[in-house]
Amino acid sequence: MKEALGLLAVWSIVLSGLALLVGLYFIKRGRREAHHRSMLTATGLALLFLVFYLLKWALHGTTAYGGPGAWRGAYYLLLMTHTLLAALNGPLALYVIYNALKGRFSAHKAWARWLVPIWLYVALSGWVIYLVLRKYGVEAGTIAF
Repeated sequence: MKEALGLLAVWSIVLSGLALLVGLYFIKRGRREAHHRSMLTATGLALLFLVFYLLKWALHGTTAYGGPGAWRGAYYLLLMTHTLLAALNGPLALYVIYNALKGRFSAHKAWARWLVPIWLYVALSGWVIYLVLRKYGVEAGTIAF
């Protein structure tokens, strides 16, 4: 179950990043409706990621880095930037979507210029963190309820 939840989480966030890129492609070609559908797909996949990740965390606890000491600093820098930007990504995405739904396209576009690179970084770094912990992860335990 733990492996399945981890795979579902990582694939949903990676696919959300790909849907985001497809949405960018469509808006640059003037295809607003296709852009809209792609971005809603990206958002839905990101929400699925959150559900799978939180479920995995609640049921199986956390995994600590147990790899080579020479890589520890780089891993924790990646994890820290990923975590901080992931926490920013959610509210920023909601704000960008809100502006689009309200027809405030200049604000939508201005904030989307910040959101897209953050979202892509979070998706890519999440995949890298998953791969690192899959190889070097050490069970850190669960939370007692």
